[in-house]
Amino acid sequence: MNIDCHVHIVGNGSSGSGCWIRTRAHQWPLQALMVRHIGLPISALKGDLDLLYVEKLLEWIRTSSLDAAIILAQERVYDDSGQLMDQYGTAYVPNDYVLKLAREHREFLPAVSIHPARAEAMDELERCIAGGAVMMKCLPNCQNIDCANPKFRKFWERMAEAGIPLLAHTGGEHTLQIVRAEYADPRTLKLPLECGVTVIAAHSASKSGFTDAEYFHHFAEMALKYPNFYGDNSAFNIPIRSRIIPKCCEHPLAEKILHGSDYPVPIFGHWAWMRGYVDWPTFRRWQKHPNPIERDFQLKRAMGFGDGTFTRVVKLLPPSAVERLKPSASDAVLAG
Repeated sequence: MNIDCHVHIVGNGSSGSGCWIRTRAHQWPLQALMVRHIGLPISALKGDLDLLYVEKLLEWIRTSSLDAAIILAQERVYDDSGQLMDQYGTAYVPNDYVLKLAREHREFLPAVSIHPARAEAMDELERCIAGGAVMMKCLPNCQNIDCANPKFRKFWERMAEAGIPLLAHTGGEHTLQIVRAEYADPRTLKLPLECGVTVIAAHSASKSGFTDAEYFHHFAEMALKYPNFYGDNSAFNIPIRSRIIPKCCEHPLAEKILHGSDYPVPIFGHWAWMRGYVDWPTFRRWQKHPNPIERDFQLKRAMGFGDGTFTRVVKLLPPSAVERLKPSASDAVLAG
């Protein structure tokens, strides 16, 4: 089954979801571009964004080559003692919201987000496991999570025991507010790896901007050293990240890469064409395609990402997720 392992849920709380977005002046143009890029009017940012966003995402998934998408919650920012840092944070998506969406729609698999410094972090992890979470998502550099902190060992060990992978942001970041830039280094993920957690380095530690620190070579070394360490190709259809695509398509690193779109981050094939990764007819065909989820999928196939890239995440998920993905008896009757 083709799975997108990196799809953001975004909302403004209009449906009672508990989501929020903080729009700062310098971020408004990018947020407006993202909304328009996925087929919504800019007015949705201050309208019924919760409902409109989910409806549009379901439409794109159902009319794409994907079978499902892992949808991501987003935790708030806490300090090292577990106190809320309310002055930080660009967006918030509660765990309950993604768990609810996944119960309502078979196309969605829920990834929760928990800051391990929270006083009730272990209780929240247990609750989310019982609620059907298939993954955990964190942005260490934006959420102030020092994944190497020995105090979090029990948290990582419980995740490993439950078979819950960790999707952790690595590399450059220019969409969300950064709290600790150094936590974008994939080497900070060694403790959860050593605790037995399957870790997926979002963006494979690639640079997002010209001035970002270079971490990709560390990711590549770690991916070949640790059998439980993977990367995803999310947001590779933007200018700077696209430069590492050939290396990610080559053996043996190719066997450690998963498919992720980073939706709703804009998906442009121009960079792949200008770098010679796809030819002109292929670029023109898919760049004009109205479905950004399908556009990203097809461009990455054309770049050289093999079939395993799009299905590999299934074997990393807990058994509950695998069962959920199996066709039901009613599906079999309809197919017959």
